[in-house]
Amino acid sequence: MAKLIFGMNVSLDGYVDHDAFAPDAVLFRHWIAHVEGLAGSLYGRRMYEIMRYWDDDDPAWDGDRRAFAAAWRRLPKWVVSRSLQAVGPNATLIAGDVDAAVRRLKDEQTGGMSVAGPDLAHGLTKLGLIDEYRLYLHPVVLGGGTPFFAGARPPLRLTASERFGTDVIRLTYVPA
Repeated sequence: MAKLIFGMNVSLDGYVDHDAFAPDAVLFRHWIAHVEGLAGSLYGRRMYEIMRYWDDDDPAWDGDRRAFAAAWRRLPKWVVSRSLQAVGPNATLIAGDVDAAVRRLKDEQTGGMSVAGPDLAHGLTKLGLIDEYRLYLHPVVLGGGTPFFAGARPPLRLTASERFGTDVIRLTYVPA
């Protein structure tokens, strides 16, 4: 059975914004290893469209960016969307019953599967499908944007913390 993990870079005040801050080299290498170790990834439409950036090579990329792109391209992806008609390579569109589709994925897959996108994570949290939450806290205050928890925060229990580089700490929670 697969384990659904929702993890994102987040500001101290609880917001995610890929344009406001980015991982340093240490954390970026962690993200490469994380993606290489996943069984798959479940995306909401907006986050999937942002991540499609990695589908096309950029000659200006360094070795780490090429490694991340290669890992991302190999990763099986499922995209939850009512508006997309098609998805890119190595991706499957989920347009119907999300609850049934994700439960089937959890039953059919083994290993960790990432959940990408706060809105999708909110819906999966309400359905009781997220197994672990990983908040990568950055020393940034945004004051607005997309919150990590798009709805009421579920009851959680802290299971681990880990520091990355000099500025980021990951807090790992499971449903209480």
